[in-house]
Amino acid sequence: MRITLLILGSLFSACTFAEIYKCTDINGKTDYQSKPCDQEHKTVQINVKTGISNDGLDQEKQKQALAQKEQAEKLEREQLLKKQNQHKQDAKSASAKNQFLIKNNPEKFSAFSIPPYDPDQLPELVKNFDVRLPDIERLRGQAAEKALASGLCKRVEASELHSKSSKKSLVFSVDCSSGKNFHFTEQELAK
Repeated sequence: MRITLLILGSLFSACTFAEIYKCTDINGKTDYQSKPCDQEHKTVQINVKTGISNDGLDQEKQKQALAQKEQAEKLEREQLLKKQNQHKQDAKSASAKNQFLIKNNPEKFSAFSIPPYDPDQLPELVKNFDVRLPDIERLRGQAAEKALASGLCKRVEASELHSKSSKKSLVFSVDCSSGKNFHFTEQELAK
């Protein structure tokens, strides 16, 4: 009779504790318990009836982490795209100011003295500095105006980024109808 009770007791306890949790900490120490592990431990769920282990809790955490990572990457891509679009818009705005200046002063500027750069089809030299395209467009206009202000240039024929430009300092070349040529660094134009 005692044996029967012992067997029934074992079956009853196996039914009530059908799942055991294997908890492993960062040092590799493993504990087994009847309740889920805390967040600091790696969890493996073991079904006592079937003997199958299931780390479903960790898998769920991994799914959540993956979803969060994908969401963060999507947000980062959207912000990058927004930044690129704003960059192009700023360059187009600076270019439009140059074109307005040329249109309203035809005696001081030839019609093609500061042609706008298309952000999607930049000349090789300008591609090297494409992150500064709005600055380049703005400074080309300033270089042309500074050459005119010198009194040695009657009419601007071209204002372009010069090949001596570097990441630290852009250089602009202005050609005048009088044959005079000017070179200005961005630091000189800032004065």
